Amino acid sequence: MNDASAFRFADSAAAPAAGRQAQVVAALAKIVPQSAILSRVEDTRPYECDALSAYRQLPMVVVIPETEEQVCAILRTCRELDVPVVARGAGTSLSGGAMPHGLGVVLSLARFKRIIALDRKSRTARVEPGVRNAAISDAAAPYGLYYAPDPSSQIACTIGGNVAENSGGVHCLKYGLTIHNVLRVRAVTIEGEVVEFGSGAPDSPGLDLLALVIGSEGMLCVITEVTVKLIPRPVLARVLMASFDDVRQAGNAVADIIAAGIIPAGLEMMDRKAVVAVEQFVHAGYDVDAAAILLAESDGTPEEVEEEIARMQEVLRASGVTAIRVSASEAERQLFWSGRKNAFPAAGRVSPDYYCMDGTIPRRRIGEMLEAITAMEGRHNLHCMNVFHAGDGNLHPLILFDANDLDEWHRAEAFGAEILELCVAFGGTITGEHGVGVEKVASMIAQFTREECTAFAAVKEAFDEPGLLNPGKVIPTLVRCVEYGKLSLRAGQMAFPDGPRF
Repeated sequence: MNDASAFRFADSAAAPAAGRQAQVVAALAKIVPQSAILSRVEDTRPYECDALSAYRQLPMVVVIPETEEQVCAILRTCRELDVPVVARGAGTSLSGGAMPHGLGVVLSLARFKRIIALDRKSRTARVEPGVRNAAISDAAAPYGLYYAPDPSSQIACTIGGNVAENSGGVHCLKYGLTIHNVLRVRAVTIEGEVVEFGSGAPDSPGLDLLALVIGSEGMLCVITEVTVKLIPRPVLARVLMASFDDVRQAGNAVADIIAAGIIPAGLEMMDRKAVVAVEQFVHAGYDVDAAAILLAESDGTPEEVEEEIARMQEVLRASGVTAIRVSASEAERQLFWSGRKNAFPAAGRVSPDYYCMDGTIPRRRIGEMLEAITAMEGRHNLHCMNVFHAGDGNLHPLILFDANDLDEWHRAEAFGAEILELCVAFGGTITGEHGVGVEKVASMIAQFTREECTAFAAVKEAFDEPGLLNPGKVIPTLVRCVEYGKLSLRAGQMAFPDGPRF
């Protein structure tokens, strides 16, 4: 997004006192080399936001450790000095989850990029949090294995961030989200204590704290190591591309496929605006005349793939499909998927800026949601491209706007909030895989009661009593709404005035 001053919450905040900054830098210099500490504005500027660049805040200090021992010492020091800490990976988060605290430390894990061990017999890999998602599969490829979760940013995003946000991808329908593919997480608490969640075994004794940590958005601990599952690469995979002249029929077809007992390896949906933008960019062979297309992948043995493709074709014909193409080669399969995975950069080619939402709804409501978004376009006077992880109902509407126009940004925000509210009304949730961060903090109240948010705060307090890890995110409070300029929101979405300050 453009660097419009209206978007820069950091510029309206008080600059950190020089004495306080010097104190923190001096304390950190006892732990890491001076070259691993950034405090000048020109050095900290690259860390002011993540991929949701509408929300920005200059950090007081950035520290870049190399070892777990250094992470422990940094967290102990920040705890003693009462300094907020925001852990950061590749910065590909789309919810403002890695946006810094203006009076805090950004703890960058960029140097934690070792693949510690890869065991083909147990089909596991132990990796540091800075390892890129795609790099795990690259390392496992010689053994015929790979790591299944594949977010569109997989060539850049890191496994630590994937764990923090519980990322998915186009193949999450069959192979699951991050939570289904991680066995163990090693992390450090705000007190500097190393804790392990889960184990190398299929199950571990006691409470399932691993599931609590995955998707916790850096609010509970700082991840230093992850053990992931690896699975065998299928013998064959083919993609079916189905065209529809009506978006509701396309949405209903998704539910029809699942109702028929078919679980494709991937099941994605794109509307015409998205298809046209992607085709101009990637030339993937998409049907630009269709109102919507589905991409459904089948994998397994050649016999299994042939049978499943035939079954899907039968269901789709009964669902009103107008055209079907099946990839004839591995190269064509990759081309079909390259179009879907480049939907976000394609949006960037047709609009100065875009705002990517991330709600989830029941599959049977997909067509209804698409029609509702079309009506919202007229109300907010903005265009929207739609790409879905259709198989699990995870929406990614891309609201197109110009960041140089403050009114357009406010309309884009309102457009996004309306989509999320409708997701909840349809029986869904306000986020599928991008997290809440600062982006959806007000929308939390559209879904959760005061009592539920209080329970979330209690979990946070159990792990991080002083509230120093990634503060001001996820759990709504009046303090947070003020800090992030949310006072212009509807009163019903404000926050709980006497709630915890997390």
